[in-house]
Amino acid sequence: MHEMSICEGILDVLKEQARAQNFDTVKRVCLEIGPLSGVEIDALKFGFDVVMRDSIADGATLDIIETEGKAWCFSCGTAIVIGERYDPCPKCGSHQLQVTGGEELRIKELEVN
Repeated sequence: MHEMSICEGILDVLKEQARAQNFDTVKRVCLEIGPLSGVEIDALKFGFDVVMRDSIADGATLDIIETEGKAWCFSCGTAIVIGERYDPCPKCGSHQLQVTGGEELRIKELEVN
C-alpha cells in the first residue's frame, strides 16, 4: 500500500512548512487528487489518520478534491474526459490519447495554528 508512504511524504511537507512559516498545528489538509494518479482514496484516508497520529497534524481533517482525468485524442483532435488511463476516446473509440490532466496529487490548502 503506497498510500502510507504518500502520507509520510505529506507529513514531511507539513513539518517543513511548519518550520518555514512558523506554525505549530495543522487543523486541516486539503488534497487535490486526480483519477489517473494511482492513489486509492480510501487507503489514503486510512493512512492519513495513522501517519498523522502524534504529529503536528494529529486529529487534522483531510479534505479531498477529486479532479477529472483529461486527454487529447490524436485521431479526432478532441479534448476529452477519461476515468482511467487506457479508456478509449468516447467520441471516436481511438486509444491514441495524450493525457493532459488527472495525474495530480498535491496539497491544495492547509489550515494551521
